Amino acid sequence: MIRRLFASTSLLFALTCSVVSHADVALLMEQPYGEFGKYNPTGHAAVFLSDICAETPTQLRRCNPGEYGSVISRYHKIHHQDWIAMPLVPYLYGVERPSEIPASVTKEQVKQLRDAYWRAHLQELAPPDKNGNAPGGEWPQLVGSLFDRTIFGFAVHSTQEQDDRFIAIFNDKRNVGHFNLFFHNCADFSRVVLNTYYPGAIHRNVFGDFGMTTPKGAAKSLVKYGQKHPELHPTTFEMHQVPGDMPRSTNIDGVSESLVKSKKYLIPLAILQPEVTGVIAADFLTRGRAKLPRTATAFAVGDWKIQPQPSNETASHPDEAGSPKLGS
Repeated sequence: MIRRLFASTSLLFALTCSVVSHADVALLMEQPYGEFGKYNPTGHAAVFLSDICAETPTQLRRCNPGEYGSVISRYHKIHHQDWIAMPLVPYLYGVERPSEIPASVTKEQVKQLRDAYWRAHLQELAPPDKNGNAPGGEWPQLVGSLFDRTIFGFAVHSTQEQDDRFIAIFNDKRNVGHFNLFFHNCADFSRVVLNTYYPGAIHRNVFGDFGMTTPKGAAKSLVKYGQKHPELHPTTFEMHQVPGDMPRSTNIDGVSESLVKSKKYLIPLAILQPEVTGVIAADFLTRGRAKLPRTATAFAVGDWKIQPQPSNETASHPDEAGSPKLGS
C-alpha cells in the first residue's frame, strides 16, 4: 500500500517538473466520503495546474522553479469565494514539503496536521472561533484531500500562453461564491476551467446526469476529447487514499448510475414515473457505464521531464494504457 501511495505521488510531482514547452492541466475526480457521500455519490471535482501557483488562495501566478503547482476548485461556504487555489502538496497531504508526507495517518494526526496548516495559512479564509481555535465548516477540504479519499486524474498538455491567459482571466474575474449543487457546483467550475484551455472539451450530460455536470461526466468528456486530440498526450493516474484509520472513501457515480444502483431511489421512481425510470436505465446501460483504472500508471521523475513507466498490470495497447474505460 505504501509503495502504491508513493508511486501515485511521483506522477503528480513528475507532471510539475516539466521544463519543456508545455505544462499540464488535469481534472481530479475525487471519490465521495462521509455521510454526505452516502447520499450524493458523485464525489468532488478539482483541477490541477502544474505551472500555476497560488500567491494567495484567491490570487494566481506563474510557478517559480521548485514549486509543484496548485489545485483549484469551487467549494460551498468557504469565505464567500467562488474558487480557492491551494498548493499541491498541502492540498493532497496537509504538509508543506514532500519530505514530510506521511506514509500513514490516524484520525488524531489528520486533525493535528490540518490544525497546524490552518494556523499557519488559512485563518483569513476560516477565521478562528471565539476561543481562538479552528472553526467548523468546509475548510478541511482544502488540506489533506488524500486523507479522506482516493483521487483519479486525467491530464492533458497545456502551453505557457494558455497558462498566462488563464491567470489573467481568473485574477481579473469577480471571485464571489454562489454555489449551487445542481448547476453551479465543483464539476461546473472544473468544466469552465478546462474549457478555458480547450473550448468545448467538457460538456454536460443532458440525459445521464439530468443536465448537471458531475465529476465522472467531466472525466468522460475529457477522455473523449483526449482521444480526438492525441497531440495533447492525455494521461491518466490514480492517487490512493493514505493508509490509516480514517474511513475509506466510496465509489464515484454519475446521477443515472447512482439511481440505477440504489433501490431506495429506483423503486419509488419506478412506481411513480416508470417511463422516466426506463429512460434512465437505458441511458445508463448504453452510455453510463464507466470502468475506472484499477491501478495507477507508475511514473518516474528524472531528467526534469515526464517519463512514463508502464506497470505489469497496465495493458500494452496505447488506448488501454493511456486512458481508463470511461464512457465505453
